[in-house]
Amino acid sequence: MSGTGPVGVGVIGAGNISDQYLRTLTSLPDVQVLFVADLDEQRAAAQAEKYGVPGAGSAAELLARHDIEIVVNLTIPAVHAEVGMRVLAAGKHVWSEKPLALDRESGRALLEEGKRRGLRVSCAPDTFLGPGLQTVRRRVDDGSIGVPLTALTLFQTGGPERWHPSPDFFYAPGGGPLFDMGPYYLTELIQVFGPVKSVYALGSTSHETRTVGSGPRAGESIPVAVPSHVSAMLEFESGASAQCVFSFQSHLERTGFVEVAGTDGTVVSPDPNNFDGDVVVHSAAGDRTDRTTFSLWRGIGVLELARAIRADRTERASGAQAFHVLDIMASISDSVTQGAPVAVESTVERPDPLPEDWDPTAATL
Repeated sequence: MSGTGPVGVGVIGAGNISDQYLRTLTSLPDVQVLFVADLDEQRAAAQAEKYGVPGAGSAAELLARHDIEIVVNLTIPAVHAEVGMRVLAAGKHVWSEKPLALDRESGRALLEEGKRRGLRVSCAPDTFLGPGLQTVRRRVDDGSIGVPLTALTLFQTGGPERWHPSPDFFYAPGGGPLFDMGPYYLTELIQVFGPVKSVYALGSTSHETRTVGSGPRAGESIPVAVPSHVSAMLEFESGASAQCVFSFQSHLERTGFVEVAGTDGTVVSPDPNNFDGDVVVHSAAGDRTDRTTFSLWRGIGVLELARAIRADRTERASGAQAFHVLDIMASISDSVTQGAPVAVESTVERPDPLPEDWDPTAATL
């Protein structure tokens, strides 16, 4: 489907994250949210009413609609690939929450099915499209730090069970700090350095169970099936390197830290889980701070996908990039298990930065 005017969008999954997507997508003129679906159809109806979406019900009802071109898949990670396949079978483009899939085979099959059908498979995170990380990209590209050589990223918390009412999936396969938070940090590093060549990682698990800390299940014990701490060394195809820590077992919280050092300076990034913030460059010429702000939240990647479909160009939050991130994380997991370096077989090209005047709130279609 193609044409002019807003691109029809449907949302599958009316859980916590849907508020952020629906708040953004219902405010943008180039997309039109037409339907919200969920296994709990009452929850879908409540979200649709809250954001003025005209339709709500089951996933089957959503997929049967001819006016929906893009389906936003906000289901739990364990069914991302399965739901994505259903969306493609219905002849619609997919935007998936991260990760693309739980394993390389499922992710690869999803991309191949999209290619076979001539449909797009796109994936979160879209935070790298916000003005904060786009400014980091521009400072690297304009030579402000010279040739980028190394990076350090830190994500350390006590774990999401403290605030999430149903945190089971955070500690199931496809979760943990690596698969939950890794996509934000790894996607930003790809914007700076390009693709990853190999990884070497260590991991640990502090507790075999965790206790739900809020909501109606507070006090309930849940199993931990994945490492709750991972430290990884990344080697990029460019020869650059990065050290990354992803942890749900730190009593000292340090999150959102990305520091990139080059031959002539260092740039400190805002939180890659956010869309804006301060970008600080330290160099012999002195310090420079770019302060960026943004009024929207998750969902601008869906908009960028919609505009790419209409313009017949590759979307920036591409399935190829999401698969490379998945391959990196799977390779890190393999390295933890094997106790040895692991080569990353996939590769990807850095997407072009957004034009500096890119305006998500403009009506362009």
